[in-house]
Amino acid sequence: MRLITLAAASASALSLLLPATASARTDEGMWTFDNVPLQRINTALGTDIDQAWLDRVRLGAVRLSGCSASLVSAQGLVLTNQHCIRSCVQAHAEPGQDLLSQGVFARTRDEELTCPGQVAEVLTEIQDVTDRVQAAGSGLTGAAFATARARVIAEIEREGCGTDAALRCQVISFYRGGQYKLYRFQRYSDVRLVYAPEHQAVVFGGDPDNFNFPRFALDAAFLRVYENGVPATTPNHLTWNPERIVEGQPVFVAGNPGSTARLKTTDQLRIERDWQIPSELRRLAELRGRVIRFSEESPENARMARDALRGIENNLKRYTGMHQALADQSFFTELVVNETDLIGQASSRDLVQGDPWSEIAAAHADYILLYPRNYWLEAGAGQGSVLFNYARQIVRAAYERERPADTRLGGYSDAQLEALGRTLAQTRNIDEPLESLYLQFWLNKTRENLGTDDPDVQQMLGRESPEALGARLIEGTSLADPAARMALFEGGRAAVEASNDPLIQFVLRTDQAARNIRRSWTQQVDGPIERAGGRIAAARFAVLGTDTYPDATFSLRLSYGRVEGWNNGTRDIAATTTVAGLWERATGAIPFNLSPNLEAARGRLPEDVVYTVASTNDIVGGNSGSPLLNADGEVIGAVFDGNLESLGGAYGYDGSRNRAVTVSAEMITLALREIYDMDALADELAGD
Repeated sequence: MRLITLAAASASALSLLLPATASARTDEGMWTFDNVPLQRINTALGTDIDQAWLDRVRLGAVRLSGCSASLVSAQGLVLTNQHCIRSCVQAHAEPGQDLLSQGVFARTRDEELTCPGQVAEVLTEIQDVTDRVQAAGSGLTGAAFATARARVIAEIEREGCGTDAALRCQVISFYRGGQYKLYRFQRYSDVRLVYAPEHQAVVFGGDPDNFNFPRFALDAAFLRVYENGVPATTPNHLTWNPERIVEGQPVFVAGNPGSTARLKTTDQLRIERDWQIPSELRRLAELRGRVIRFSEESPENARMARDALRGIENNLKRYTGMHQALADQSFFTELVVNETDLIGQASSRDLVQGDPWSEIAAAHADYILLYPRNYWLEAGAGQGSVLFNYARQIVRAAYERERPADTRLGGYSDAQLEALGRTLAQTRNIDEPLESLYLQFWLNKTRENLGTDDPDVQQMLGRESPEALGARLIEGTSLADPAARMALFEGGRAAVEASNDPLIQFVLRTDQAARNIRRSWTQQVDGPIERAGGRIAAARFAVLGTDTYPDATFSLRLSYGRVEGWNNGTRDIAATTTVAGLWERATGAIPFNLSPNLEAARGRLPEDVVYTVASTNDIVGGNSGSPLLNADGEVIGAVFDGNLESLGGAYGYDGSRNRAVTVSAEMITLALREIYDMDALADELAGD
């Protein structure tokens, strides 16, 4: 399937270089909250949103670990997707218990479950620090440039929040280095699970329906944020509105899209198309096979692997769609043509110093050379093993704590170390057989990609096989016990170096190699690309100003559009689904089998209730859990997916086909009252 037609490809490519008013669809864009085109939106949708509306929505939007969410009551209640908090559910499963299949339904505060490692953040302030960051690297190159930038960013973040654990400050790069903003967040590190429906109600339709529409997924969950052991007071919450959603209705999404590449150079996109994405597809395909084989060994293994397998399959589909978009010759040709035009304008008007496009291309020689080592030793180390991640965090914290704050690795500021301590202290269920699989896979692929004779591989494996070493590390570690983790974390360097825990000793033996490649990657790849990208961004600003939106950076954005269906090339697809459609789609055969709770509720659910909706909002991964808002800024649903055509959204937006998919507040409320006996939660949403 072509993700973007020739005409749409041209429009999407042009949107990278032309002001948004010139794009094919006015509802394109992931706008930062300090640069929302209010007049354009109100003209396009017939709405009257203003700065007060934006401020209210910003203070009600929430960023979770890898997902988005929203505050929906004055007692700290948070709406997100079930698929965003499955690890929290799994963390509380007893051995042999399939808690994900049962669901979690806390009807009192005492029944709410702590979510280990989960953090909720609310954006309270945005400050422009571009001049200060760019001045730090002025006249510098290579390692000196990267070090100077990192130091001043650390200083800005420390000055902005100090050591207050209730705050987080993050300097975020926009427009590929053209702007730097300090984002200050209210931070909640005590997050508890209130409601998560049973798994089959959420994954109805399975992989065949994933990234498709119609959808019948009850993919919503509720968390609660706590302060000092009691529910947080959150007067700036958004209002819940379960009224019927209708086609053509103006809608907004306030969330944190993870990453897009719409402002990257075509050389950067070639690297993604020819190196990075194929590498990810190969890795995911092999990992999927191993996890499937593991799950087939026993029902208990199937339980442990279910969520992991769904995540792998989701990423396989996503990367395939992204690759198809870049492999579309007409689409990519348009990108090249428009980049050539920008280069011509920048050169003729003397808007850029030197040739930053060629500098980025030159840095990619090091990218190709260093990518395997950087991925397998640093970025992809552990391949999802929670216990390995604990060990690395404990070891790095022990050493980083002794360094001056402005020279530490990212993620180890004083405030972040305090938050890490709280995470390490939390109890969670860890499936050790699955942990062993992840480590064995990682060790095997590291040897395969770097070579048996590579010194770092030999240091890692010694005389053991990847399988034997991975199994031994997991079987021997005590890090599943929070008391053991905290003893090492609080004991610092002396305790870590004296530990006989095999996983700690493994990280001590191998972490220097990971640090070395991280440093080389920063100096030879990220630094030069960021420096050149900043000059390209300056040239783009000179031509366009801020009439365009920056690439997604997992920072809060607003997108706007309407509830609207589309034509997939063979048929028209309606904008909404109903409960009646669920009954028609339920054949009883996996994956179109109803959960027992839904089956039991057949006679109680009105068939005309809107289940899910498709809208033209511009979203990508990371938007999962974002609130769908009406023109009054009220929450009318939770975004949980896009359609297949939206998978090319990393590189361009096609408003005629790209769709966001949302489960409606109407259906969520109905489920709480008629399926799950959660009337108290529904009353809290209603403000009763």
